[in-house]
Amino acid sequence: MRVQLPVTAAGESCFARARIILSGTVQGAGMRPFIYRLATGLGLKGWVRNSPVGVCAEVEGLRDCINELLMRIAAEQPSAAHIGGVEATFLEPVGYASFEIRASLSGSKSAAIMPDLATCADCVRELFDPFNRRYRYPFINCTQCGPRFSIVQAIPYDRCNTTMHGFSLCGACRDEYENANDRRFHAQPIACPNCGPQVSLCDAHGKCIAARDDALMRAADLIRRGQIIALKGLGGFQLLADARSEASVQRLRARKRRDEKPFAVMFPTLDSIIADCVVSEAEVQWLSTPQAPIVLLRRQEPHSPQRVAANVAPRNPNLGAMLPYTPLHHLLMRELQCVIVCTSGNRSSEPICIDDDEAFERLNDIADAFLTHNRPIARPIDDSVLRVVLGRELVIRRARGFAPSPISVEGLRPDALAVGAQMKNTIAISVGGAAVLSQYLGDLGTLDADNSFERGVRDLCRIYDSTPDRFMRDAHPDYDSTRFAKRQTQPSVAVQHHYAHVLSCMAENALQPPILGIAWDGTGFGLDGTIWGGEFLRVDRRGFKRVAHLRTFGLPGGERAVEEPRRAALGLLFEIFGSAAFEQQHIPSISAFSQVELEALRIMLARSVNTPRTSSAGRLCDGLASILGLRQRASFEGQAAIELEFAMGSVTTNQAYEVDLSEGGSDRPLVLDWARMVEGVLADRASGVTVEEIAARIHNSMVESIVCIARRVQVECVALSGGCFQNNYLTERTVQRLRKEGFRPYWHRQVPPNDGGIALGQLVAAAREME
Repeated sequence: MRVQLPVTAAGESCFARARIILSGTVQGAGMRPFIYRLATGLGLKGWVRNSPVGVCAEVEGLRDCINELLMRIAAEQPSAAHIGGVEATFLEPVGYASFEIRASLSGSKSAAIMPDLATCADCVRELFDPFNRRYRYPFINCTQCGPRFSIVQAIPYDRCNTTMHGFSLCGACRDEYENANDRRFHAQPIACPNCGPQVSLCDAHGKCIAARDDALMRAADLIRRGQIIALKGLGGFQLLADARSEASVQRLRARKRRDEKPFAVMFPTLDSIIADCVVSEAEVQWLSTPQAPIVLLRRQEPHSPQRVAANVAPRNPNLGAMLPYTPLHHLLMRELQCVIVCTSGNRSSEPICIDDDEAFERLNDIADAFLTHNRPIARPIDDSVLRVVLGRELVIRRARGFAPSPISVEGLRPDALAVGAQMKNTIAISVGGAAVLSQYLGDLGTLDADNSFERGVRDLCRIYDSTPDRFMRDAHPDYDSTRFAKRQTQPSVAVQHHYAHVLSCMAENALQPPILGIAWDGTGFGLDGTIWGGEFLRVDRRGFKRVAHLRTFGLPGGERAVEEPRRAALGLLFEIFGSAAFEQQHIPSISAFSQVELEALRIMLARSVNTPRTSSAGRLCDGLASILGLRQRASFEGQAAIELEFAMGSVTTNQAYEVDLSEGGSDRPLVLDWARMVEGVLADRASGVTVEEIAARIHNSMVESIVCIARRVQVECVALSGGCFQNNYLTERTVQRLRKEGFRPYWHRQVPPNDGGIALGQLVAAAREME
């Protein structure tokens, strides 16, 4: 960040007053105490306050001291802050007698809200210091850590505008809050055992059975005995179980109705993670950041079943690992000293619970007991998930620690609201010239999920006093987010799904057209009536053109093919061999059906009955996984494609199958024909080539198809987006190959490549409408 100092005219007095406005993520980061200490140390008088646009101050004194203050604000800002801009204007002195922190202003709101931050090292030390008055207090915090977004109810960020407003400060906390030299000077969630929230342990019916430290100790004992605990965390309830016990994990799976999808696990220390996982320097850094996300890590070989049960992440070489990030987690993990499952407090496809009554009703047949507390949660916020790709973070789920940090995008329309997609939904609005992307809201399609989504829309609009004049939505007519947008009195504007993916990547990387956007995912509503998902879009200032796509094939049963990769495989095989495909019983996809089922599916494909056509890269990978015998039915989205990635193991090869390029003709898109790749897979499988080698060749073939189109289109900048680019190998090899060919590839970092980034792309599309 660059600070432009005000120009001093010749002959002006060396004594002056300056008005300063700081924008960005500056509230809840200790900015006001920081400026107070700087100003008083430089002998300046005046005031500082929160305002709806950020942090405002007036300082009066020697011009050189004011200039030094401005430079030090930029250079020494609190670690949790992110200053977007510094505006300073010199004014005539008014004769301030002292420097003070003034009451916050109200008005038009554009200040960024700070995400929740993991407990800092200073607070952890105090938490376990028997001589500290906050010893073992589960809600210890300071200006550099603790709850922010999960407790904010309005802007500006003051205690009266948070869920802490019901807890009156005791004398000792008040002294710290008002002491400019204290670490808790104007820390809004400040509390202690005498005046703050408390924990309690309740049975499955909601009856309190223990309080305070006894509640925590008894909860730890229940986990050790194989019980499942519902913990009220920072942004909602979590379900905890002993990750070393297959019986405990299986009990949680059965109750939560989550058959195979991996569970996240919390380790007590970084050293315990390193004992179980291969951890790079970048991964160590992310595990230890104030965001404290779940980081996907490669497990050590051979696995250590004594530490983590195999059914925590079945058929998966990775673990989603995290460290304790709240005082309550720190206390619990210090007592347990073992790895635990730490997963969202919900059933599959439902939103997470945030208040006690809701949790007692919805989780009472999952949890054996509830470790809860009386600090209200303003909104549900799940744990963020990331993996390290090419040495930097790739956020897969953007929630706690990241949301709602603004994303700088030029030219955003100030009055549009983007409602996102159906899966991995997020919403977005423009605030102060930046995009505010909500926390992950989950998959839509159930009454509870849709209600949670609508509450999220109202919540974001209320916080920022936003009244949208238009809603940006997906082009798919049956998405619940689309239906919501169409019900509003304001106009709604459809944005093609894969165009939104590419715009999202462009916005995050501050890219200007022309761009070759590659959007590969499972499903998106195509403009030609087919299901898109293997798209190459040339984006210019006027919009986009579909310059190429993967060859289409039929999906017998439509949506059922998402749950049954064997159906996608049948579509691929029928496209190549016609009805003869059904006679090849040696192919796992064919033998996975009975003869009666095969005949019904053959008729569906031959007559195109309930068999939509798709160009989806995700469904192509599903079908190939089925052909290799890896997965015939999926218990969660993308499972087959994920297992195709894992099937490569440690194989290293540059070999690839042929993928043909067909001319579209008459200004129609180019078509990448995967038929020879599928035939090569079948031939290699029949000749005994290992599944690991075949899987690696498949990935290499898909990368080479991207390079092939890039050569033809000849646009230097290439943006990679869509759920397929969560695949570590696919992304890394694509970037390396494009760079070798002289292109400049870009991919996601803190905005998910999956549908969690769609809302950002929709918001950018609204801005492009105005050009």
